[in-house]
Amino acid sequence: MDEREAREVKAQMVDYTRQLSERLVRPSDVAHGAPALALGLARQPDGSYQLAVRYRLGTSSVRSVARRVVDKIGPEDTDVRRTGRIRGLSDETDVRPRPPVIRARSLGETGRVRPLRPGASIAHVDVSAGTLGAFVHVDGAVHVLSNYHVLSGTPQASVGDVVVQPGPADGGRAPRDRVGTLAARVELEPNGRALVDCAVARLDDEFTEPDLQYPVGRVTTTAGVLGGESVAKIGRTTAVTYGRVTAIELDDVVVGYGDELGELSFDRQIEVESTGPGPFSRGGDSGSLVYREDGVALGLLFAGSESGGQNGSGLTYVNPIDAVLGALGATLV
Repeated sequence: MDEREAREVKAQMVDYTRQLSERLVRPSDVAHGAPALALGLARQPDGSYQLAVRYRLGTSSVRSVARRVVDKIGPEDTDVRRTGRIRGLSDETDVRPRPPVIRARSLGETGRVRPLRPGASIAHVDVSAGTLGAFVHVDGAVHVLSNYHVLSGTPQASVGDVVVQPGPADGGRAPRDRVGTLAARVELEPNGRALVDCAVARLDDEFTEPDLQYPVGRVTTTAGVLGGESVAKIGRTTAVTYGRVTAIELDDVVVGYGDELGELSFDRQIEVESTGPGPFSRGGDSGSLVYREDGVALGLLFAGSESGGQNGSGLTYVNPIDAVLGALGATLV
């Protein structure tokens, strides 16, 4: 199928899968009435597209829906994958100071980093730890870009709350490690629907001349994603990793956020699998900027599964970068 045909098939399958789900899927196999399957587009090496079908491992009734979708469209036009449970990827370690244990299992920068640079540990003063993804301009001022669940954490957080580097799980404390304050976020509604998980923190004056270098040099431009791109990221936990975009425009990606927000359904998402021996991302990598090999930004990493992908180490989910920057009124520095 070409891209247009694949989008048409996807639109047709949305209603079909929901009808099947009402008849076949056990309530325990889906979250809060969310659709049983995530549907998107999967670009093939020859430039054609398949319908991307994603369902959670261990949900047999959902698997039966996926099989019927394949039967209806044909195996040659479908790319079916099982995922583990998908969740936001801030570090879940207790925020009490135990830095030696945390750093021992992290390859990235969990310590105090001055000047600030991409890939370092950062978080709201009451969150564990995530990743400093990029530096952006908002209203002419330099800000840090990361996820809502890294720089804000909960709906109770407020603009002006302290942000520390490193994050609390890595020993960061206020006022000693304060680098800025929460400036803006795109709200997430408990058990609701969303397009992006993002927030910015305005840097204090002494931190407004950061190190802007990524492993590929400076990343200052963005692009839409077509599928199949080779990508990389630098994150607090797994440092520099490499992957491939395996699906685009995925709707109904259900992500667990714990007690405060429950399970949210995300639309228009990007999926990435690792092309190395280990995972593309793990807990603590949330907020990482995902970029092409030529240094063009494609997205903001926010969630992942523990299984799935070519090497079985999990799949990673990414917000399109232009949607993130547009929602925050931001531009890359």
